[in-house]
Amino acid sequence: MDFQNEALRQKAIIAQLRERFEKEYKETGRKKTYCCVTFGCQMNARDSEKLSGILEAIGYTRVEEEDADFVIYNTCTVREHANLKVYGRLGTLKKVKQEHPGMLIALCGCMMQEPQVVEKLRKSYRHVDIIFGTHNIYKLAELIRDRLDSGSMIVDIWKDTDQIVEDLPDHRKYPFKSGVNIMFGCNNFCSYCIVPYVRGRERSRRPEDILEEIRRDVSDGVVEVMLLGQNVNSYGKNLDEPMSFARLLQEIEAIDGLERIRFMTSHPKDLSDELIEVMGSSKKICPHLHLPLQSGSSRILKKMNRKYTKEDYLALVDKIRAACPDISLTTDIIVGFPWETEEDFEETMDVVEKVRFDSAFTFIYSKRNGTPAAAMPDQVPADVIKDRFDRLLAKVQSIASVVCARHEGQVMDVLVEQLNHQEAGLVTGRLGNNTVVHFPGDASMIGKIVPVYLKSCKGFYYIGEPYKKEV
Repeated sequence: MDFQNEALRQKAIIAQLRERFEKEYKETGRKKTYCCVTFGCQMNARDSEKLSGILEAIGYTRVEEEDADFVIYNTCTVREHANLKVYGRLGTLKKVKQEHPGMLIALCGCMMQEPQVVEKLRKSYRHVDIIFGTHNIYKLAELIRDRLDSGSMIVDIWKDTDQIVEDLPDHRKYPFKSGVNIMFGCNNFCSYCIVPYVRGRERSRRPEDILEEIRRDVSDGVVEVMLLGQNVNSYGKNLDEPMSFARLLQEIEAIDGLERIRFMTSHPKDLSDELIEVMGSSKKICPHLHLPLQSGSSRILKKMNRKYTKEDYLALVDKIRAACPDISLTTDIIVGFPWETEEDFEETMDVVEKVRFDSAFTFIYSKRNGTPAAAMPDQVPADVIKDRFDRLLAKVQSIASVVCARHEGQVMDVLVEQLNHQEAGLVTGRLGNNTVVHFPGDASMIGKIVPVYLKSCKGFYYIGEPYKKEV
């Protein structure tokens, strides 16, 4: 497929639909609305921005209520609970649609890449109009056109793809910061994870396309970018002219007007000395690294197919902290993986104690059909998992409350993101290390990086005051 011509083809379909909707508007005097609901990770959130951009280019107006003319759920399937939540919401939407006959309902994202899910939707959720997956979100306008023309359910699921269609509309959530996909898919096949099966194999975007997108964003007011990939450390390996992630970061750092660079997620097995060196010397890469541990037991890590040991992880942390002494480390930890003994769990607690993470996302192991771990014997009893989870959470929170407070009494730069939701007269922003700060301010500060005196730490966030230098 010629990717450039495909983008032009999709833009032509968007223009056709817009003309069609404008004609309807002249007849009815009513603009069509859409609601986009995102489940899951930042990759999904970025996909939703692209979906929203296409819908707005067609002529839809965004609303938050799920009784819109077009409702789309961008789904996640990392844990079973996410699937159940979508089914519950679809049941509610059926009643809404009965009262709103012209309404269209679309489902996309990771959950749609599971054949059994699509079969269930075909049989039991006939009120859904459009079903597509993770590989062809750029086709949304075409799928809407096909549904309007055919009057029947449209299902368009691709098992995999090697194509990346560039230069289609998107709608950023924030005008001053953006998520930028640098790659798609995953080649790691951790034994508990369904992502490689629903996101496909790794494919990297061309560096020139990434750089052009960031330059365009910066010219539009963006000061911070988040580079996104399932494993950013393996960026560039499948390009015609391979490029390391570290080299890409150096190219991005050279963009004038860009103030902050973030990235996620990093796999410990692929985090190179070159990347650590670039992070240590950078003026723009934020001092925050999300480095999933998953387990502190080398035995369990092997069964997880993580390809590093407890000792490897701790040595890597030492290297990172030697190059970036003030870096904030965050992580993911799974409790209750098959075969996990009390001794294995204590190894995890030992790593938490040694590394002293700023925060950790802790998860109870969720069996996902289709993954090797789902068929493993020696599944851990639920009551044992719950006990370990509670102990881990208490340990993580106890350490994090101390670690996060280390900047109390200092003046640090904060990117102001929004008005505070709970208290009038306050704004909310983030330090470079991603810690949240609340302090007095107004809407004129949103999108600006300002110095703030960090008066007091409240566990996971700071209360601050605007800092003014004495003359």
